[in-house]
Amino acid sequence: MTIRLTMAQALTRYLTRQSVETESGVVPFFAGVWAIFGHGNVAGLGEALYGVRDELPTYRAHNEQAMAHAAIAYTKQLRRHRAFACTTSIGPGATNMVTAAAVAHVNRLPVLFLPGDVYASRRPDPVLQQIEDFGDGTVTANDCFRPVSRWFDRITRPEQILKSLPRAMAVLTDPAECGPVTLALCQDVQAEAFDYPEDFFAPKVWRLRRPQADPAELADLIEALSAAQRPLIIAGGGVRYSRAEAALASFAERHNIPFCETQAGKGAVPYDHPLNLGAIGVTGTDAANRAAREADLIVAVGTRLQDFTTGSAALFPQARIAAINTAAFDAGKFNALAVVGDARSVLEAVAVQPAPAVWTDGLRAEWDATVDGVLAAAEPATEARVLGALMRTIDDNAVVVAAAGGLPGDMHKLWRTKSSGGYHMEYGYSCMGYEVAGGLGVALAEPDREVYVLVGDGSYLMMNSELATAVMMGVRMTVVLIDNRGFGCIHRLQKATGGAPFNNRLEDSWHTQLPPIDFVAHAASMGAHAVKADDIAGFEAAIAEARVRGGVNVVVIDTEATTGTSEGGAWWDVAVPQVSDSPTVSAARAAYDQKLKTIRDIP
Repeated sequence: MTIRLTMAQALTRYLTRQSVETESGVVPFFAGVWAIFGHGNVAGLGEALYGVRDELPTYRAHNEQAMAHAAIAYTKQLRRHRAFACTTSIGPGATNMVTAAAVAHVNRLPVLFLPGDVYASRRPDPVLQQIEDFGDGTVTANDCFRPVSRWFDRITRPEQILKSLPRAMAVLTDPAECGPVTLALCQDVQAEAFDYPEDFFAPKVWRLRRPQADPAELADLIEALSAAQRPLIIAGGGVRYSRAEAALASFAERHNIPFCETQAGKGAVPYDHPLNLGAIGVTGTDAANRAAREADLIVAVGTRLQDFTTGSAALFPQARIAAINTAAFDAGKFNALAVVGDARSVLEAVAVQPAPAVWTDGLRAEWDATVDGVLAAAEPATEARVLGALMRTIDDNAVVVAAAGGLPGDMHKLWRTKSSGGYHMEYGYSCMGYEVAGGLGVALAEPDREVYVLVGDGSYLMMNSELATAVMMGVRMTVVLIDNRGFGCIHRLQKATGGAPFNNRLEDSWHTQLPPIDFVAHAASMGAHAVKADDIAGFEAAIAEARVRGGVNVVVIDTEATTGTSEGGAWWDVAVPQVSDSPTVSAARAAYDQKLKTIRDIP
């Protein structure tokens, strides 16, 4: 039996039939579709989405990149168990999403991208917004998605989705391959009809597999743990994706092994667990980084070991590395003892004799005292003191969202996450502009939790449009807009590498006058309730009022641009010019050359 449908109608019907089995039961895999329509998708896919609007809701956004960020934040907060599709027109609408596709790829997160494409027939070429490659007639703007997609296909015939959609779902739900999928939809093909087999639309329940590790690899891990005198666990985002939070805590307790956290792994286990040393790496705590330098075995669980985690490969001078990861690509980095498998399954399967005592006793208490001192002072207002005020004011179950600038550094070191999933940081790609849209996605994922978006003025100016979408959708979200009048984080990095203040702060940029930006008026113009706090005390009062008020709130506060949190941290490899007329740059290069000698030269 067959049913005659357009390709777009068949695609949307297929999406409505896809479910996933979670520990809470079977739920639809797709929560909906984010869409900005144009001539490349409104007639074909737009008509099809209207037909399934009750089963597969379509949400209108204001910016293509931002709507994809909302989709990414949603699936990240739900640990990859549900996802959104995102559709745009041909041309700039499509390429606007490429940055977001990179965010999803780096973070191993499932999003289905459905950009419109050129005519497969080529009859009207070049159509409006079509890119013409002078040497290759098959290239379109959507080829930009290829390096940032785990699976890419261009649909040039309506029957091709019979093969492509199941493959897309297999990638989106696979623990190792998981990442963004792009199906570029030729706009004439969207409207073409085909007689599809009815069983293609039979309901399908996908199971999120837990791959078991090879017994020999498990044995190697057990042997390494048994021999270690100073083992240390690094908890990455894979701990959360695997729902291995309790397994990690239990494993650490059984074996007396301290653990620390990457940005993606932070908050998997609450900050006050006695074995939790906090953040690791460039933005790490003194406790975790001292342990990393002294450890003889690092057990990296669900992390891709990027440079902020490893201190640019200089933080583990002597430790052997064992890596537990569903992806062999990540498990084999740094010549690690690779254990390819699901994090929770591996942690539950490993049993060794516990160490006689926790070898990092005292480190955690010292760092807690340091943090107390950093957060205690009220003036002048700095990012760190704003964080302290926010922690004192919000609910323990609240979720904080951030992505770029100086905030990730301060938050990784200082933020005390009290409940699982309470810390949502996009730092795999550190994408400016993620914050407001990401907060919208988190609010949609967990509507019963308070959501606080922390964003700098530079990132807010880069992308703020989904503030209006959040108002339109009636979500509950508070945006903390920290105004340090420019790109304060990179200004500090510029100074640290010997550079003169240049082109980062507004006052150091080319201008005829400094813009008097009224962020309160701007946010209010999009429907948010917005106020400006004059100081830390006023900020705490504004946050307390926002909690009672509900809806979408924006609280603006000015902070000191040149001051970051000096406590904690580790070296980060940022190359300094070998030749310069500047004495400060030359001095910074000499210091840089000394640091290069500490890098661990392994794959």
